[in-house]
Amino acid sequence: MNTLTVRPATELDELLAAVRGAVARDADWRETASYVGEALREHLPSPGLLPADLFGGERGTYRSRRLHVEPDGSFSMVAIVWQPGALTRIHDHVTWCVFGVLAGVEHEDLYTLSEDGTTLIEAGHNPNTTGEVSAFAPPGDIHRVRNVGDETAVSLHIYGTDLNRIGSSARRFYDLPIQS
Repeated sequence: MNTLTVRPATELDELLAAVRGAVARDADWRETASYVGEALREHLPSPGLLPADLFGGERGTYRSRRLHVEPDGSFSMVAIVWQPGALTRIHDHVTWCVFGVLAGVEHEDLYTLSEDGTTLIEAGHNPNTTGEVSAFAPPGDIHRVRNVGDETAVSLHIYGTDLNRIGSSARRFYDLPIQS
């Protein structure tokens, strides 16, 4: 079985059933992300779903744990615990992505790529708070996630791919100058 044993199982089971239904609609990536986002909004679990050992860590770090990889490879579910000061590199994704904030604030910086591909252009900033869900799909999904607060943040991410097979949802990382 690909699912990590977590508590309470019914919360995760209900979410998995809803995500399976959304993915089964066989829509394009943007629509699928929207459908999965609706499913996550309706079944957003509590942080109590996650194992206690996931919550440790030093300031400026984050920990992730795969909670589920669908046997047919159609989606994977990952929990991420963000300590204060944690941040990712600027990146985009190989497929659609949906995330919901279970606790705290997950701050997202959005970017676009200049026409010549040499510069990132700031496109916005979203402070995603507890209970909020965001859905997106490539192209146009260049972002960085960080915890700028003093409290630990917790989020649940659902990606439209088999992370056991490919390892990461990130397609590429961007180390380019940023234009405001």
